[in-house]
Amino acid sequence: MAYQEITNHLHSLADSERAQHAMRFFKTGVGEYGEGDKFLGIRVPVIRLSVKKYKDTSLDTAEKLLKSEYHGIRLFALLLLVSRYTKGNIVEQTRIYQLYLNSTQCINNWDLVDSSAPYIVGAYLDDNDKSILHELARSSLLWERRIAILATFYFIRKNKFGDALRIAEQLLNDPEDLIHKAVGWMLREIGKRDMTTEVAFLKKYYQQMPRTMLRYAIEKFSKAERHKYLTSQI
Repeated sequence: MAYQEITNHLHSLADSERAQHAMRFFKTGVGEYGEGDKFLGIRVPVIRLSVKKYKDTSLDTAEKLLKSEYHGIRLFALLLLVSRYTKGNIVEQTRIYQLYLNSTQCINNWDLVDSSAPYIVGAYLDDNDKSILHELARSSLLWERRIAILATFYFIRKNKFGDALRIAEQLLNDPEDLIHKAVGWMLREIGKRDMTTEVAFLKKYYQQMPRTMLRYAIEKFSKAERHKYLTSQI
């Protein structure tokens, strides 16, 4: 009953014009990273309100919703899992973490990863063995590699940079632009907290970094400093 009620509720919020825009924005065309995805056109703040409305939804129902063909319903499920994880005990948190890793084929766009990986995978692994992140970073699945680097955002916020830097190193030669952006973003976040650490990493690797990764990493540098990195004058 809960599954059908939530599905009906989310469908009632659909906006066809917004859905068409989302299909373009999230690259759903043939050969694009979001190929074939379907959208209801629900704004994220509205989805978050729906999560509050159904905050007591069971994990079994959340897992079923995560398998939806609709992007917005999958986002609802992930935000629900984040909410449940934040408030749950260790038993529930472990179950949510395992559910998440068993469902990565459903977490198949950058917004789905970014709104959930730090708060579930990163949070769970903060005091646990992190080797799974390095396995994910070697995955053939783009979204698992993005989960690996985005999960480290949780550690970065606690001024723990080691795993983020090691995974960034693993992903230096990744072929995907969405990984270049994510790695550059995490390096920039490290720099906001410890510029010396970011600069040391950049000096070692900036010449082999994809251009997009480097640009994201140095976005907050002065114009003169950015020019030095981009023209290899460091």
